[in-house]
Amino acid sequence: MIFLGLAGAFVYVVWDVSKGLPDTKQLASYEPPVMTRIHASDGSLLAEYASERRLFVPIVAVPRKLIEAYISAEDKTFYQHAGLDWRGIAAAGIRYVNVKLTGKGDIVGASTITQQVAKNFLLSNERTLERKLREAIIVQRIETAFNKDQILELYLNEIYLGLNSYGVAAASLNYFGKSLNDLTLEEVAYLAALPKAQTTTIRSSTRPARSSAATGCSSRCTTTATSPSRR
Repeated sequence: MIFLGLAGAFVYVVWDVSKGLPDTKQLASYEPPVMTRIHASDGSLLAEYASERRLFVPIVAVPRKLIEAYISAEDKTFYQHAGLDWRGIAAAGIRYVNVKLTGKGDIVGASTITQQVAKNFLLSNERTLERKLREAIIVQRIETAFNKDQILELYLNEIYLGLNSYGVAAASLNYFGKSLNDLTLEEVAYLAALPKAQTTTIRSSTRPARSSAATGCSSRCTTTATSPSRR
């Protein structure tokens, strides 16, 4: 009876916190906002209209080296987990306790790429148990609604990378004045390091110095596990 009571309470809590969240059908029909661009007859850009600088690039058009760099920097087991990296969560928990006890080191989160995509669908950024439950529910729905390449496509086109840039294509233009295909390996590593960079660095109006995170990413991104065959 106690077990049934606990199970019933859990089901109720999940139902209650999931109210108002998009279901899998709504998620599957989601289209990220993009910027309106007006070109002259010769193809030159005349004007751009948007509150945020966004340029959508299909995953098949994103250079492989850029994909590998972001997976290496953000979520090495992206193609293996089902949205939540339990080993990463456990490691982050242990590190959190160690930092609190010793006062040394930095507290590091364990958000997967799917979790970072899920945050786009949540209105609140508060760190509460209810929000974490809502995030976990959205993560599972995203993993059901999209395949891994589609999730990665959303991530690479939605993530904020500073200089009012949303997505890697906009960031590539704003930081380097280049299209994604023209980026050097060092520039790819720099962009991949931005999500973990300090806020003050990301929001700088000029291109900041190459960070140690970018250096590490540059050495790792060519050895990152690649995507399995597309579904």
